[in-house]
Amino acid sequence: MEAQTLHSSDEFLCLNTSDVKLKAQICLGDRRKTATAFRKELTYITPRSLSLPFLSASLFSHAARDLCGQFDLKLVQFVEVQLVVHNFISNPALKLTSHLTLICQDNFDLHPLDLLSRVLPRDGRALAGVRMVQAGDARGLQILSPSQALTFPSSQLFINCPLFPSEFSIVATVKVPHSRVKRTEFLFAVVKEDVNQLLLGLRFSKDKVHLLYQGSMGRERLSFKRIGLADDHWHSIVISISGHHATLTLDCGIPLELVHTQPFPSDLNTHGSRFHIGSRKQWKGLFTGLVRQLVLLPGSDAKSRVCPSSRPSLTELSIPSILSNLPVKTLSNDVLLTLYETEIRVTLGSNPACTRAEHGRLWFDTLKRGLFICDGIRWQSMSQEKDRLDYVDDYQDLYTSSETLDIELFQIPSLGLFAAMAHRATKPGSAIYRWDGGRFQLYQNISTFKAQAWKQFTIGGKMFLAVSNSMGPVNGGRETSVIYRWSNKRLKFVRYQTLETHSARDWEAFHINNEAFLAVANHRTEKGDHNIDSVVYKWNPGTKTFEVNQTISTSGAYDWEFFTVGPYHFLAVANAFDGTSTQTDSSIYIWLGGAFQLFQSIRTFGATDWEMFQIGNRVFLAVANGHMLCERGPSLYTINSTIYELDMTSKMFLKFQDIVTYSAVDWEFFSIGDEHFLVVANSFDGASYSLNSVIYRWQGYEGFVPVHRLPTIGCSDWEFFTSTEGSFLMYSSAKAPLSKVFKLRVH
Repeated sequence: MEAQTLHSSDEFLCLNTSDVKLKAQICLGDRRKTATAFRKELTYITPRSLSLPFLSASLFSHAARDLCGQFDLKLVQFVEVQLVVHNFISNPALKLTSHLTLICQDNFDLHPLDLLSRVLPRDGRALAGVRMVQAGDARGLQILSPSQALTFPSSQLFINCPLFPSEFSIVATVKVPHSRVKRTEFLFAVVKEDVNQLLLGLRFSKDKVHLLYQGSMGRERLSFKRIGLADDHWHSIVISISGHHATLTLDCGIPLELVHTQPFPSDLNTHGSRFHIGSRKQWKGLFTGLVRQLVLLPGSDAKSRVCPSSRPSLTELSIPSILSNLPVKTLSNDVLLTLYETEIRVTLGSNPACTRAEHGRLWFDTLKRGLFICDGIRWQSMSQEKDRLDYVDDYQDLYTSSETLDIELFQIPSLGLFAAMAHRATKPGSAIYRWDGGRFQLYQNISTFKAQAWKQFTIGGKMFLAVSNSMGPVNGGRETSVIYRWSNKRLKFVRYQTLETHSARDWEAFHINNEAFLAVANHRTEKGDHNIDSVVYKWNPGTKTFEVNQTISTSGAYDWEFFTVGPYHFLAVANAFDGTSTQTDSSIYIWLGGAFQLFQSIRTFGATDWEMFQIGNRVFLAVANGHMLCERGPSLYTINSTIYELDMTSKMFLKFQDIVTYSAVDWEFFSIGDEHFLVVANSFDGASYSLNSVIYRWQGYEGFVPVHRLPTIGCSDWEFFTSTEGSFLMYSSAKAPLSKVFKLRVH
């Protein structure tokens, strides 16, 4: 009789071994396989070439034991396989699903499956979309974006069988801030990729925990209510599923039990799905708290493995090593355990030599109260008392000849710190001040025409200073901006080159592959057209002048920002107005093939400034949005300015944080010790120019939070600098002939 066609489902794959010798012939998953072919494949794996209808259980058991040694699998799997095969040979039309389900229950060895360790690099390298945060005496991960790096195929866990276990536990340790949790936040999700179907997910809300899964009748949900997680404290939860019963244990307390009308499905097939950590594969539902532990344990109840515990809110079943490497503390006091003792020699004094001969030697700096080690080249800090910003003092009122739109700080060797001030008035023009005796003193006046900005740069050891003039010497005449060169003989800046510009707002100087460039932000034509080309100039070493290298179409350009990430060079423009609206795209360009090519466009609102900064290995870009003006309707000055972060997976700048600002015109990033800050120049709220500009401090996963408010009048620019007298912030006013210097008090 002709063998009947095998019509098993995809669960048939659970018998696949993928061994090279067997060539996956225990189960190929081919629905058209005939019973005859199936017999031949099983004959191949037996120790003797026997006819399968007469295959004895003892002989098959012997073959199974041999296979178990190859694949480190349980013999019970292959005993069940033998029973299935025997029945299948007797009746080739037999449906195999019920037998395969039984086999799949023994597809796990009951070891904890650490889901976090599956996505974290073992060598501690940075992972896109993730940051590590220490909260109290425990570390956790904050997930910033639904990155592809935070996913892995389900087949990595379910190697021999794609069925999700019908009895399992989930152990998680999380910290959810007050009122930060949204309506739906997924700690993890299993998603079938081709149809974007949620197969299983653990979802949090403010006081509920939901386990979602795909049942026989569609989407099912187990909801544990009144679970207080959003209190900004660490909590450990154990969720156990077995048949109709589900329990949740919080911090090793009394279990909360649910009885569901339908048991958890025994045939939930994960074939073609992926685990997504911290999300449901999309921004909506991104987990906003910290996660320290996330473990899947086949078997009904993991509570006995983690409870009781001396730290019930931080119980540990399996923690990634990068999150567990904290100093060990004794239970009786806070003294660190001594690992070993040795005698070492420590050098005292002021900055001793560090050469190859001193490699490995220690030096204690009594002034900075820091311990350093010599690496053969320089002293590397091992432990040093770090400065921390305490408060801000008024330090100097700098009265100027006119309102000031921009400050450029720079150093001249042997002469010290200078500040170039871009004044609005044409007479006596702009001014350069020198830091002398702990104060800025007038050093040089330079004729300018409604100067908007200064930019200092160096080429071949020569120092230059470029000014952005927004009008010509005669109203309505040809507009030019000027590059000045520092004269070592005359000890002042002298005119060097003149370039035609159009209501220029900013210069940006940079080097690429040892070539010098200078970009001007042209704001509008003399006829008032804001859609105009801005220009990138290139230094010609032969003529020793700047020549046009590239033009870039801009819309009311206000600022250029050049920065480098790894081997890539970027140039971002802040477009402020397209002729009808301030709601326009600002663009980021990347250097490719000897020119800048469009990399990304970001919608901005009267953008006036870009500020690039790095914290660790993370790259940020902050835009100052000036005001929102459409063709119809009033202008809005109280709007969000936005911080973006470069996501290395998507290769795009993604929104990181919105901050409410008041016609912001500048961001300034600075650091004091290990602390990082942003200060914004708030200039106008729609009614007044007398506003507080705000200093924000970096708070890790909370982003930037306000810590100081400084009274300003029409603030147009902030600059940070340090000197022997300390650390300072300086601001300019576009509405008063007064700039101010603040001293940052540190402790």
